[in-house]
Amino acid sequence: MIETQAISKEVLAAILKGIDEGIHVVDLNGNTIFYNEIAAKHDGLEVSEVLGKPVLKVFPSLDEETSTLLKVIKTKTPIYNQTQSYVNVHGVQIETINTTLPITVNGKAAGAVEIAKDYSRLKLLSESLLDLQKKIKRPAKKTNKLKNVQYTLDSLLTINKEMQKIKKEAVKLAKSDSPILVFGESGCGKELFVQGIHHASSRTSRPFIAQNCAAIPESLLESILFGTAKGSYTGAVDRPGLFELADGGTLFLDEIHAMPIELQAKLLRVLEDGMVRRVGSPKNSQVNVRVIAAMNIHPGEALEQKQIRTDLFYRLNVLTFGLLPLRERAEDIDFLAKHFINQFNHSFNKDVKGSTKEILKFFNAYSWPGNVRELKHTIEYMMNVCEGDFLETEDLPVMMKQKLQAGFKGLPARRLSLRSSLEDLEKELIENALQQTDWNIKRASKLLDIPRQTLQYKLSKYKMNAHENGQISHS
Repeated sequence: MIETQAISKEVLAAILKGIDEGIHVVDLNGNTIFYNEIAAKHDGLEVSEVLGKPVLKVFPSLDEETSTLLKVIKTKTPIYNQTQSYVNVHGVQIETINTTLPITVNGKAAGAVEIAKDYSRLKLLSESLLDLQKKIKRPAKKTNKLKNVQYTLDSLLTINKEMQKIKKEAVKLAKSDSPILVFGESGCGKELFVQGIHHASSRTSRPFIAQNCAAIPESLLESILFGTAKGSYTGAVDRPGLFELADGGTLFLDEIHAMPIELQAKLLRVLEDGMVRRVGSPKNSQVNVRVIAAMNIHPGEALEQKQIRTDLFYRLNVLTFGLLPLRERAEDIDFLAKHFINQFNHSFNKDVKGSTKEILKFFNAYSWPGNVRELKHTIEYMMNVCEGDFLETEDLPVMMKQKLQAGFKGLPARRLSLRSSLEDLEKELIENALQQTDWNIKRASKLLDIPRQTLQYKLSKYKMNAHENGQISHS
């Protein structure tokens, strides 16, 4: 039994040592009973300097109130995801997110464990990004426009009539300063489209700054967007956020539905009055920024799942564009395939003349879940391996070749589109509900078991409006 317990302790210690997070465990008296190498690296200490010693003796800057470990021992209440900023013994600024939990053995308190994740490097990289953005910001010059976007709306290649209509509307609405919401599946060209709007706007000589809201941890995103004031945390300096850096220009917030709800409220205030306040500052500053937001899911879905605040959605939804997935604009598949072949002919110094009929047939049957991006990467791969004058089935990437060999060929793309089929069913259910309720939106939304604003959105999306039927009632 004793041998088994010893082995268990050794195994547990080995596991804790291998975890890529700082682990600090203390007993009821505040003496350290476990302290791994990652925690020691955070603190600039050796494990031997901490193990077996009281927390307050090793970390004299702490006291019984500020030490989360001692606080949890006293209150027996867990502390989750608390940000901590301190300078270690080597003078290095450390930023961690700590979770501290009480330890109980056989129902009795035995101590506390703290798990600390270091995000100093990520924060440093984020702040370096802000510094770089600041350096590229230049005053507008009438005779020399700042070239800060790579694409224009002409870069969005399409022969699909609906997409061409969207492009024409974008050119017209680019002159406005109203917020814009763009939605569409990943790979359908949202950032290209947004850059095109900026280029066509009166802000074309001013900064264009893009930020993916899902790419930055929640604890950092606020300071990235709004900046920091000196003293807001240990080592903090006065640093402008993306709103200030984009002043006079455009700020593109991709995957806006991934932004924390609390931060969405602060974004809404900026959209309403144009005032930003740096983290830790009592002062507001005025900015003139056009916000364009994007999401890779349908706005109705984001609302239903409460991923975006309703008030923020309606503030962003002044001008809305829904980009079609590639499978819903079949004529663009051949058109874009030829364009990419020509593009890679130039890049690879080749002279591929096109695709075989079998390839074109497969391309038109495939559903393209990655949209234009997937088509481009597929052509790029095939151009690399092709040794003939035409792209053939043997040049397909492995996964696509497997689909083809499994008999996935000859089916029209529209029959493979789950999205199109679901939309057809959705329209049918909405129309049936409206007919059953004498075209009363309030009653129809209850019958469909969806929020009233969601039904109104879908009516607008499918153009099932009062103008067409003259019967819809909102009471």
